[in-house]
Order: sequence, then C-alpha cells, then structure tokens
Amino acid sequence: MTGRQAPLRIANCSGYYGDRLSAAREMVEGGPIDVLTGDYLAELTMMLLWKARQRDPEGGYALSFLAQMGDVLGTCLQRGIKIVVNAGGLNPAGLAAKLREVAALGRLNPSIAHVEGDDLMDRLPELQAAGHDFAHLSTGRPLAGSGVEPLTANAYLGGWGIARALRAGADVVICGRVTDAALVVGPAAWAFDWALDDWDRLAGAITAGHIIECGTQATGGNYSFFTEIPDPVHPGFPIAELHADGSSVITKHPGTGGAVTVGTVTAQLLYEIGRPAYLNADAVARFDTVRLTQQGPDRVAVGPVIGEPAPADLKVCVNHRGGYRNSATFVLTGLDLDAKADFAEATLRDATGGPGRFAVYDLRREHGGTADRLTLTVQDPDQDKVGRGFFSAVAGTALAGYPGLYLEHAAAKATEYGVYWPALVPAAEVGAVTVLDDGTRLPVPRADTSEAASDTRYARPGPQADAIRPDPVPPAAAPATAVRPLRPEPYEGRGRTVRLPLGTLVGARSGDKGGDANVGLWARDDQTYAWLRDYLDVARLRALLPETAKLPVSRYELPNLRAVNFVVHGLLGAGVAASTSADPQAKALGERLRGCLADIPESLADPWQSVYTAMPEA
Repeated sequence: MTGRQAPLRIANCSGYYGDRLSAAREMVEGGPIDVLTGDYLAELTMMLLWKARQRDPEGGYALSFLAQMGDVLGTCLQRGIKIVVNAGGLNPAGLAAKLREVAALGRLNPSIAHVEGDDLMDRLPELQAAGHDFAHLSTGRPLAGSGVEPLTANAYLGGWGIARALRAGADVVICGRVTDAALVVGPAAWAFDWALDDWDRLAGAITAGHIIECGTQATGGNYSFFTEIPDPVHPGFPIAELHADGSSVITKHPGTGGAVTVGTVTAQLLYEIGRPAYLNADAVARFDTVRLTQQGPDRVAVGPVIGEPAPADLKVCVNHRGGYRNSATFVLTGLDLDAKADFAEATLRDATGGPGRFAVYDLRREHGGTADRLTLTVQDPDQDKVGRGFFSAVAGTALAGYPGLYLEHAAAKATEYGVYWPALVPAAEVGAVTVLDDGTRLPVPRADTSEAASDTRYARPGPQADAIRPDPVPPAAAPATAVRPLRPEPYEGRGRTVRLPLGTLVGARSGDKGGDANVGLWARDDQTYAWLRDYLDVARLRALLPETAKLPVSRYELPNLRAVNFVVHGLLGAGVAASTSADPQAKALGERLRGCLADIPESLADPWQSVYTAMPEA
C-alpha cells in the first residue's frame, strides 16, 4: 500500500436534511480539516425529495447544501479542502449543475464531479424480468404483485465512486444514495490508496463514518449522561482523524460545545444497528471487535476493526404512496381522567364511524403531569374521508363531550404519506458511474464479493426471534492488531438489591431501522456490564416495555463496548413516514427503558444512593 501516511481529518457538517445551517462554516473556520462531508439523506428524505421534484423537475436535492456552499466554497478551494456529500438526493447531476452556477456568481471555478447509478426506477422492469423480486426485507413479499407502485428506488452505493472522483482531481463530489459511511470510506480509500479488498482498513473507515454521520450525536447530542457535559449547548460537529491502517481518532474543534468521550462515541456506535456484523456496500465491519480508548480531552481512539468481504447484495430503498392521514389531539385535565378518556373514545367512534371506516384508526393516550392527551390518527386512501370528513366529525363533538374539552390540534386538510419498502439487489447488477466536471464518465470498480460469508446478507427475522450471542469471528479475518470480542466473566455479585431506574447505571440510544426499532444499552465499567448482560434478556425487555411483548426481538452482545443491542421487529409498522406513533423514529425508546425500575445490586448502586430514592427489595 502506498499513499498518504499523515492522518486524514474528515469533518461532518450535517447529520440530516435540516441540520444546523452554520455547521459548514464552523467546521471550515474552526480549525484544520482535509475533507468536509455532509449527510442529508434518510429513507423519509427520499420521499420528501420526490415530492419536491414533482413541484420542480430540476430539483430533488438538498437545497440547504447550496446555502452552506455560499459560505465556505471559496475558502475550501483556497485551502485544498475536499467536499463530499450525498446532498444530490434524487438528482445529483442537477445539484452539480446548480453548484457550478453558484460558484460562477462568486467567480469560483471548482472541479465538481457527481456519482450516478443508484437510481433504479427506470430499470425496475428489466431487473424484475431478470428474476430479482425486490422482496420486502421484513415480510418477504415480492414487489411484483403487491399492488405497490414505486415512486423512488435507489441502491445504497459504496465509497469507490467518490474515491474515483477524488483521484481524478475533483474538488467537490456530489452523490445521491450512497451509504452514510461511504462519505468517509471514499476519501480515505483515495488518500491512503487502499485496494478494493482491504477489508480491515475499509471496516475501520466504515466504523468512523458511522460514528460521525449523525453530526453532533457523537459529541454530546441525544446523550443519556448529558448532565455530565460541562457545556452541552451548541455542540461542535465531529471530526474523524483517519489513519492508513483504518484506525481513527474522533474529536472536534477546540473551544466548541459538547464533548467527545468513550460514552458519546459508544452511544453513536449503537445507533440504528442490528447484528454486530455491520453490513455496508464496501465491507462488513465487525462492531464486536471495536475498542474505544480515551486518548485525551475530546479525543477517542477507535480500532483497528476486523473487516470481512462486502455483501453480494446491495440494499435498495423503495418508496411508494401510502395514502392520506390526519389526526386530532384532545386535552384531558382535572378530575376523572380515565372516565373522560373513555367518554372521548366512545364519542369519537360514534362521530367518525370508528375503526371500520378507515384503513387505520389509531387512538393513543399520553399521560402528563397535570393533563393527559388523547390523539386519534386515521389513515386511508380516500383523501376527503380523512380530510374534511374527519375534521367535521371531530369538530362536531366539541360541545357534546367531556367537561373541559379542548383540542390541541386538528386540521381540515389531510396530508399524503409514503411507505418505505426495503429490498435487495445483487451488487453486480448495479453499475455506478463517476461523472467528472467535463462530462467524462468513469465506471466505478467493484470488489469481488464471491468470498462474502453466507451470513453477510440482510436476513429477515423469524417469527420468534430470540436472544442471540455474538457472531463468531473467522480466525483468518483477524489482523494482528485487532481486538477480538471479549469473553467477560459472569456477574458474581450477590446479596441485596435496590429498585432504581435502569438508567442509573447504563446509557441507551435508540433509533429506527425501517419498521424495526433498535435500542442499544451500554455500561461504563466491567462489573456493571456483567450485571447488565445477565440481567437484561429478551423476556425482561418485554416486561419493561409492554409494547414489545408480542413482537419478535433479537438481542446481540458487544462485549468490547460493554453493550447489548436489541432489535424490536415491527415496532414501527411500515416505517417512519407511515407510522402513527408520536415517536415514529423510536428516538425516545431508549430513554423510556432507562426510566424503568430495575433490581440493581446494592454494591453497584452505592454511589447513586444520594441521587435516587431506593426501595430495598422485599
């Protein structure tokens, strides 16, 4: 291997479409960086961009990226900072052309490349005719014959199209649907001249990419122990210092808010994952081999990481119309809240026609300190039924309901929603192309996936998914510097326990994976992890979170991170865009779990006795 030997400083300035607009300027002006990246896409975002393109056929990309480039493009060109983003959405060529116009207004002349090949919409009939059924990853139902009419269909490309553009001299690389981690993998592969089958190095870059892809979630945002961060407001965005062996150091610019600790990095590593074998288009990263070390203030060393050959299939994000939805929220206050809720439910069934009138009729009660909220959400293909019809029925109950009735929310207009359909397509069927500034089209090389292990496929859960121990690591896959999963001793503590919130001892982070939700929990020392691993099994999770009781749950252990990860299959129904939940992305699931009471050994709880009121176990 040849190429750069000094660390490559890759900064993130966006964790989603709508993130802090000033972040690009903060990262460019806050200290030295080599690459500026931004992640703007999610499954829901692709649907939103499709709607935007219906209004403007030349659109379909993240407009906020153009505003950010107005702030920093000139400085990046002066300093040689490369810009790599997935802001192209459904139209990377269109965004590249628009950025050239913006640059020309500032008398700048950047070399702008874009990556194509992820958009499979026009190829769906051809691919289906070739025998690729695009079966739904959760249900196994083939796309053909499902009655679904796709609006978008995009394969998750890897980082090699980005690397090819940078090797050809591009200053800016605009992508559509690439994996989030590809924004780090591509620049690293370019800078360090990695080969397509440098699985361990690629796995290290995938790990770093996963850590920084969500911006400030790696630097103290959405962090369970936020009260321990001296300055949690306005956290700095993360930087990954990549090394030639794939290891990295996660940090942030000096003087910015937030913190980079083993805890903040662990939390983000556990976000939106399933099995410890983390599948990516460029390699499989074994998250159960990741070791984190606090190197100094706001510096956490990561890796090296064991990597395995890339999967033979690429994940595909298909979106289709789901119908229309509407909701109304009633406030319950004062006395007799249960009776008022029952009265409201009966009144709404009578007024609206009840569950039989709509495709989805979902009534949920949220308990509050001084008031409860009752929200009715309806969904149906008939726009008028859930629009003016639903609103009129709800409004007609205003003077005939429970005492003190008032509406916190109601609307006469229904909103259209989309549904996410995750599927697979063989990687060999997807031809990525790098398009240079002068129009030159360069085919993107693809790794040989014939060595991919049989378990590196996106598997559907069985109807009774159960506890799953760490995946075995093939002996030949481990580099000498990598750390295999630990085999911790069982917890030996005995004696009295106290009833305290689970979050007294452990942190959590949760998120969505299509219609599934994951919640990862981690401990901060070996003894607590040994207890957590033994205490929190699938049965106890179901007892603590009753909504999971009848759903398949998978459980994975990551001893090196002192963590366990649960995937609750089907908790979010058809996914974020179609969910009727008040928390459609399961962001609060982990914190709810931390708030549940647990039987904690007194020896572990001692430091917290003055913080929480403990009740000795009978």
